[in-house]
Amino acid sequence: MDLDVASLRMLRAVEDAGTITGAATTLGLSQPAVSQHVRRLERRLGTALLDRSGRSVRLTEAGEALARHGATVASALRAATAEVSALTGLQSGRVRLVAFPSSSATLVPRALADLRARHPGLTVTFDESEPPESLRALRAGACDVALAFSYPGDARGDGLDGLVARHLLDDATRVVLPAGHPRADDPDLALADLADERWIAGCPRCRGHLLTSAEASGFAPDIAFATDDYVAVLGLVEAGLGVAVLPDLVLPTARRHPGVVLRRARGTSARRVHAVTTPDLVRVPAVTATIDALVAAAAA
Repeated sequence: MDLDVASLRMLRAVEDAGTITGAATTLGLSQPAVSQHVRRLERRLGTALLDRSGRSVRLTEAGEALARHGATVASALRAATAEVSALTGLQSGRVRLVAFPSSSATLVPRALADLRARHPGLTVTFDESEPPESLRALRAGACDVALAFSYPGDARGDGLDGLVARHLLDDATRVVLPAGHPRADDPDLALADLADERWIAGCPRCRGHLLTSAEASGFAPDIAFATDDYVAVLGLVEAGLGVAVLPDLVLPTARRHPGVVLRRARGTSARRVHAVTTPDLVRVPAVTATIDALVAAAAA
């Protein structure tokens, strides 16, 4: 049973695209060429790899197994290429960074500015995604470094198993209130004091933290709105539509919203923020330089 890298990459492309035509476009091949290659591979392996019923195609269990290995092989090939390029002393190279939104206005700009000053030949591309999606992208080979966070007590864990993580900071959380709220100036605020409020929930992990913290404080929050956009959360609170919990990383943005106040409150927890990569990519100097810049940005 002989397999080759091209076959594994092809099945991965079919899985991502959902169609033979889409996979062919991604790979720069014709649709018949991809179809014939897959059929030859099925004959050679003695099993179906695609379920071709309907307008789209679906990978069988065997096809999914090969596609999964295709992502691993592609990641290893990228790591090898990047490591060789980095031997020139970071005069060239590319790192793909994925970060969650509240770090995009704070940690990421500082780190990218530092990298540009130290290694002007290094190219860093940047995209936004919340964990656990960012960690899934890292495992799938869609990025090289992911900024991720987790809250203590999260039943789903931090999702870092098998990855390499550098701790950047413990990001405390604050309650966000409208400026005219009766508790806005309370020096001894507790989460339980806001049990009767309407709440605005954030990303899935942030919402999980709110639910867990509220349960520990003896109430179930009445969640009126939910959005991944922390700027939208600030706007909703400023409009008097509810209260929220946000991390300290949003403070620079919150200062531009005079209609809200952020207060420490007993009953909330800090989140742990990490820069994460794979065991292979951590040996790539360009990746290490990017993580070092993020560590320095967090320290600042």
